[in-house]
Amino acid sequence: MPGIHIHAFSPLEVWQGAKTLGRTVPDFLRELKEAGLSSLPGTAAEILDDEVRAVICPDKIKTAEWLEVMEAAHAAGLRSTVTIMYGHADRYEHWARHLLRIRALQARTGGFTEFVPLPFVPMETPIFLKGRARRGATWREAVLMHAVARLVLHPVITNIQTSWVKMGSEGAAFCLEAGANDLGGTLMNESITRAAGAVHGQEMPPESMEEVIRGLGRVPRQRTTLYGDAPIERRAASFGAAPLTDPINTPARRWERHPEAAAAD
Repeated sequence: MPGIHIHAFSPLEVWQGAKTLGRTVPDFLRELKEAGLSSLPGTAAEILDDEVRAVICPDKIKTAEWLEVMEAAHAAGLRSTVTIMYGHADRYEHWARHLLRIRALQARTGGFTEFVPLPFVPMETPIFLKGRARRGATWREAVLMHAVARLVLHPVITNIQTSWVKMGSEGAAFCLEAGANDLGGTLMNESITRAAGAVHGQEMPPESMEEVIRGLGRVPRQRTTLYGDAPIERRAASFGAAPLTDPINTPARRWERHPEAAAAD
């Protein structure tokens, strides 16, 4: 599939990859692009403020390093998304700093395609269970994050995506009337959010997404990763898929090997 768009490698993974291989970040990104990389997910951003990162992700890259990778990616011609994960050990001033930092970078590079607010899902996370984080953002805070992001980032980032995985279809619909213009992700067997205790995340097919959008009196438009119009044949292929079946993850027994495998050795 030579025309496939490969969307991969967070800034954390790029930073670690460059360090492991002894490359500079710009050189490593150029190598990835030459190998077929098309764009980057703006994950591992959490909150772009080192005061918070020291609490929630001390083993991840720092704010300046995350921004450095993204600036280098945009300079190499790679577009990216940008996220925020909020509602844990953060305060409103940290949210403001995050928004202003990505706005400043976008004003220089123009490389971010969309901003994606991701409310913290606490139920099964170690930081919450240890009493070091609050019980996620409130409903009001989640809606306001989308609305305020629209105001702060206009006009440099014009797409605000709401996550049905985090918000549910009802919450996503509410956010589409409060600043968001993009409903993202059909997904297949999403595991990270559900492992944290959320009940959404299995799959939302295009039929369901369009039902939510039309229910608000809006006109749905299926897009590509870079916000072009989806080709007619890809749009047609996306509808009518069979429902997903749950994956079967059989745990391996560390102390036992199958006799046939042992014999093959």
